[in-house]
Amino acid sequence: MLFTVLQRPVVITAFVAVMMLVVEYANVQTQGLAQRTLQGSRLRQYALAALLGATPGCLGAYVLVTLHIQRSITLGALVAGMIATSGDELFVMAALFPGTAATMTAGLALVGILAGWLTDSVAQRLGARYHHEGCCSFQEDHGPRCECLTRTGVSEAWHRPTISRLASTGTLLLFVTAIGLGYLGPAEWGWKRAAFFAVGLAGLFIVSTVPEPFLADHVLGHLARRHVPRIFLWTFAAVVAMALLEQYVDVRGLIADNPWTVLLVAAAVGIAPESGPHLVFVTLYADGALPLSILVASSAVQDGHGMLPLLAHSRRDFVVVKAINLAFGLGLGAAMLAAGH
Repeated sequence: MLFTVLQRPVVITAFVAVMMLVVEYANVQTQGLAQRTLQGSRLRQYALAALLGATPGCLGAYVLVTLHIQRSITLGALVAGMIATSGDELFVMAALFPGTAATMTAGLALVGILAGWLTDSVAQRLGARYHHEGCCSFQEDHGPRCECLTRTGVSEAWHRPTISRLASTGTLLLFVTAIGLGYLGPAEWGWKRAAFFAVGLAGLFIVSTVPEPFLADHVLGHLARRHVPRIFLWTFAAVVAMALLEQYVDVRGLIADNPWTVLLVAAAVGIAPESGPHLVFVTLYADGALPLSILVASSAVQDGHGMLPLLAHSRRDFVVVKAINLAFGLGLGAAMLAAGH
């Protein structure tokens, strides 16, 4: 029973961590691309901001907040990105119900574009000025460019491999082997198991070829220390809570009898600039105990850690963006719930 309870959090945590590694690797390799691409017309800003927000994890949200603080994008573009983003939870949703996650994210991106346009239009009519004076010291720091495939670099890395490289490579090798043999993840070979296997191989390639600074800063310093423990603990807590609730409480019946209350609770929890509590609603939906409308509302309002830099820089803008997200999240969730979804 302990193995059954632990298997799901382990698989989810491993998949999320490797996906975050792939995204961070791509982010470092294309440093400065987001800022150059987002320059242009308002509509282009909304579309690209929503696309950037729809990427899994908090990196896209961090980039958008940085660009807004630097006065490179409007408040509406920031709103578009924050409605589209679901933070680290999107990694988990991709692992549990990828088709629904992709469709929902695409829909939220479209809603985000509309919300961004309305935000700037209303602000312009009211004569509101939402731009700061800027903050020149708050710059997007991607670190040095990662030269990962130089022959000398890879050979030197494995001539005398560090403990961190051996540990990260060994861990991912075990993960890929366990997925391939069916000890973890889906029991049968299919596109989902193949996706897990491919993601594991991508992570194995990255930790085997990147230079030591990338391994120390991004893999161990960032992912292993900051994200992996939190994701595992929150996922484990959600799985255990669900298992205990199902023993003593009719969760499906409780939600079915009080869907509007649960909708309000999900949206309220989404206000917190934190990844973790929202995994409860993801787990409930994956187990068939939660309607899609409530998951959509939760995803529209919450944005993981993406808004933390803005909270530190401008509490006014933080409140404005969160209020707009809450309004659209509740509106969209209520409309879907009334329609029976």
